[in-house]
Amino acid sequence: MCDDMFHHRDAFTGCVRAQAQGLTRCVVAMLGLLLFGTGWAQAAEPPPAPASIAAGSLVPPVVRLNLSEAMALFLKQNLDLLIAKYGIDSSKGQQITARLFPNPVGQIGNVASFTQGNTLAKTGALTVQVQQLFELAGKRGYRIESAGFGVQSAEADFEDAVRQLGFTIKDAYYRVLVAQRRLALAEENRDRFARILDVNTIRFKKGYIAEVDLIRIRLQVVDFQSQVIESIQEGESARADLRQLLRLSPASKLELTTEMDYRRVDPDMGKLRLVALDVRPDIKSRRALVAQREADLKLAKAFRVPDVTIGAGYSVQGSRGPDNQQMGILNLGVPLPLFNRNQGGIVQAEVGVQSAQAELDRTVNQVENQVDVAYHNLLQSRRLVEAYLAGVLEDARSTFTIVERAYERGGATILDLLDAARTSRTIQQNFIEALFSYQRNLFQLESSVGQEITS
Repeated sequence: MCDDMFHHRDAFTGCVRAQAQGLTRCVVAMLGLLLFGTGWAQAAEPPPAPASIAAGSLVPPVVRLNLSEAMALFLKQNLDLLIAKYGIDSSKGQQITARLFPNPVGQIGNVASFTQGNTLAKTGALTVQVQQLFELAGKRGYRIESAGFGVQSAEADFEDAVRQLGFTIKDAYYRVLVAQRRLALAEENRDRFARILDVNTIRFKKGYIAEVDLIRIRLQVVDFQSQVIESIQEGESARADLRQLLRLSPASKLELTTEMDYRRVDPDMGKLRLVALDVRPDIKSRRALVAQREADLKLAKAFRVPDVTIGAGYSVQGSRGPDNQQMGILNLGVPLPLFNRNQGGIVQAEVGVQSAQAELDRTVNQVENQVDVAYHNLLQSRRLVEAYLAGVLEDARSTFTIVERAYERGGATILDLLDAARTSRTIQQNFIEALFSYQRNLFQLESSVGQEITS
């Protein structure tokens, strides 16, 4: 036991001398090597800059964005939205097709007799004819109606993609802000204990404190340093996610200008539910789909009425043909609906209407429950944030300061100081988490309603 104590005393003597020269980081690095191995020390060092950047030949672009600018860039460049937008163009192509009339059919025929010495020139009959299909019972109109609702459904699906991915971009944006707040808190605690370590190193040399107290302070500095590293890594990961959503280069340096401040909102639950049922794009899409399936049903029933084909033509005969060597032709073709009256198509269209209505009912139920859950989550997170702001957060900071001053005057022990520091850090971290949870629940409620909530 004593040998271990002397071993630690010898190990820290070199760092105390370094402290006398103002090199606090030496202590942290050495303790990091003792506690975590050389890998920790390497992780603590900032990553080397690329050669081109270090040489000054390439400067990474700086992208400064507030939340509104990030949303605008997201709507412009996100690949998932571009893919969803193609669905609208495809539906418009179907709408164009639905408006087109059937193409006419041209026919050319030649009949001749080759018996008894007849030839094509003497007995042949050349017939030219054009036929046109005329759709009855409003089939073309029903197709146009169905395609129009298809376009509305595709547009609503695109709006719904914007709604869902919009929440994703806001969440990613605020995760970066949370990482920045955590990093600032960790750096503040590390720097504060680094100053305490400087003072107590001198006090230890003069014999005012025990070595074990100095070791505890040093370990606490290492703990705060590890929190700094974790916060840096968390921030880099969050920025990478945000860059990917915004379709930015990994070399881009993001600077977010929106602050994560508390903004109280007190929405009306009854109004939120009505607004959601009216403006949610997924409900609009399901309603348009029901209308499209109803138009398809009307089209299927219209197929019970056969279409008419009208043809007109002209015939020229050879010299040995009938007396009328030149004739006009007019014919009318009507299918006889004796067996197939599109019975199966009508049944399928009826099932399509029922299925689309069930999808609409399910979506409405989901929306109502999403709004209800998001609303109550917002209330709970708001209550927690306001509890911190009511004095708990400031009390934790003040307690740490009071205990620190008392420790400097000898009125508190090192354990009291460490306990106050950990309590203050925990309360502040929990406040950051509560603030992020409140903001996230607000975004979730806005996404559930389908529009921004301002009050």
